[in-house]
Amino acid sequence: MSRIPYIMFKSFTETQHKLFANVTGGKRGEGRDTDTFLTPEGGMKGPFNAWLRSPVLGETAQRLGEAVRFEGSIPPRLRELAILTVAAKWKAQYEWCAHERIAKQEGMDNGVIESLKAGVSPDFENSAEAVVYDFSRELINTQRVSDRVYEAAVGLLGEAEVVELVLLLGYYTLVSMTLNVFEVPLPAGEEIPFVNVDCLGNRL
Repeated sequence: MSRIPYIMFKSFTETQHKLFANVTGGKRGEGRDTDTFLTPEGGMKGPFNAWLRSPVLGETAQRLGEAVRFEGSIPPRLRELAILTVAAKWKAQYEWCAHERIAKQEGMDNGVIESLKAGVSPDFENSAEAVVYDFSRELINTQRVSDRVYEAAVGLLGEAEVVELVLLLGYYTLVSMTLNVFEVPLPAGEEIPFVNVDCLGNRL
């Protein structure tokens, strides 16, 4: 159960309605009914219920997320690899659940996905995936990136795309923080990806 109650759609303020409209009417909402963004009770899913409490900052955050996911130049499979690396580090249940599905749609190998979930370095057949994973993991784990890993990432992606990768990792770290702090539950019927983990990410 979420630590904070859902703000119901029928109770949204004008600023909250604007945030909802920009989330559902933007690139996230293409081909989706707006109801898919709501729980059965009428609150926003994912990190957005928390962000509704600070809708001006929530709008800024959601716009960054839309940009890094839909307007960036990093290839989709590499993008999803970076996102899953963040989700696995934070044991962010909702984030993992949402992006594992997208990763599979983008053709990510099931063995790579399972290794990430288990906290094991994957055996990559794709050298580009190995470069993005090494960069993401090193930055997340050490808060720095070594010259060797940095140069490999620039050689693969280019400087602009490495900046984009850092922004991507930062945004999904923010999402993970939001999900974990407020204990955002998975949608009904979804299997918990990280079992026996408490709200602090500790194994029980």
